[in-house]
Amino acid sequence: MAARGAVVIDADEIARRVVAPGEPAWSKLVERFGREILRADSTVDRPKLASVVFGDPAKLAALNEITHPPVIAEIAARLETLRASAEIVVLDVPLLVEVGGASTADLVVVVTASEETRIERLAADRGMSAEEIRARMRAQASAEERAAAADWLIANDGTQEQLASQVDRLWLALEARRARDR
Repeated sequence: MAARGAVVIDADEIARRVVAPGEPAWSKLVERFGREILRADSTVDRPKLASVVFGDPAKLAALNEITHPPVIAEIAARLETLRASAEIVVLDVPLLVEVGGASTADLVVVVTASEETRIERLAADRGMSAEEIRARMRAQASAEERAAAADWLIANDGTQEQLASQVDRLWLALEARRARDR
């Protein structure tokens, strides 16, 4: 979407920034989960933290209580600065359904892929085991819940060309909507 001209607000990028050393959320994470979740340079070891919280609903809830408010506040601030612009703004929010944000978006696009494809890709990209991946999936909204929240579905089990074709159709629809709303 960025390559097509959208302004992208990446919730994961914001989430990494709000837990940087010295940030209030970093201090709360260390207080709640201990220094063992940190790397030698004092940054949060995200895979280590994930191994602590996924599979334990209370710990996952504590993580979310610490990180979600500053992430949501930063997204809101960025959106406010873009409110008067004519830009197409994409919020890349993997947990949109889980945090109840789907109802506040103008249009919700959900990218789907089979469980097998998601496991294969995460194992290759992040070196995670299938069980680690399944634990994360169990802690998140189901594919059905995400699809139910969607205004637009993009299937991502195929080739990059097939994905690009679907994104092109979405982009044309967004441009038409922007022109209509001006």
